[in-house]
Amino acid sequence: MPPNEEAGSVEVEARSFSYHAGVVGPPLTRAIAIEAPVQIVIAASPFAVMMATPCDLEDFAYGFALSEGIAGRIEDIRGVEIERAEDGWRIAIALTGEKLQAHLSRKRAMSGRTGCGLCGIEDISQMPSPRRMLVSSAPIEPAAIGAAIAELERRQPLNELTRAVHGAAWCARDGQIMLAREDVGRHNALDKAIGALWRAGVSAENGFFVITSRCSFEMVAKAAIFGASTLVSLSAPTSLALDRARDFGVALIAVARADKALSFGTARDGANGGLAA
Repeated sequence: MPPNEEAGSVEVEARSFSYHAGVVGPPLTRAIAIEAPVQIVIAASPFAVMMATPCDLEDFAYGFALSEGIAGRIEDIRGVEIERAEDGWRIAIALTGEKLQAHLSRKRAMSGRTGCGLCGIEDISQMPSPRRMLVSSAPIEPAAIGAAIAELERRQPLNELTRAVHGAAWCARDGQIMLAREDVGRHNALDKAIGALWRAGVSAENGFFVITSRCSFEMVAKAAIFGASTLVSLSAPTSLALDRARDFGVALIAVARADKALSFGTARDGANGGLAA
């Protein structure tokens, strides 16, 4: 089956491989996550090529535009067009006149990745960040985080098929998962979730994010730019992620398991790290 925007995986043939006997048994089929180049074009000029799973691409476009500082309000985007391109996909983002001029004045090119890196910036001051430190909302109850973790695997159908993609989920304050997005790229999964929330007009004060990937500084920055003051990660944070969380006012909960997690808090949260006691 060829990749399309509705599909996140393809079926391929494989054979079992034994370390004692080599290839054994009859052929079998396995679902493989799609990774394809997705070019983002603004004002007819290429801006970025990201390696992504080509589903929920409109959500991705809006989330990427917000988290990369291309747009600050939903009204800044006049429209998004998605089309197949050679060996991948093309997303054209149309900006309003004022925002377009601002974008052209800071025009930069980003090379795509599913991994890590800062592409297309000239100094550290250009790293994506929220406009201001977040104002703390009411702390998230620990039981709510446990409820979200317990539900998370059931909300990742593509990962259940492929065991190869990252997930990002938006959870209500009681821990119920309201939406989840998946992608081969951890940044992309979070951008998709942010874009879906932004398009739906969901307030960042009404919940928190859970991510399945390593908690790098970009993930903290994206959550903060959306306005989420709590970020939960199944994996561990990096040192810069902790610095960014303190700078931005994000309560960071990491190494989250079924029964416990680690709270790294923020500079303002004290012993409870932004969680209800």
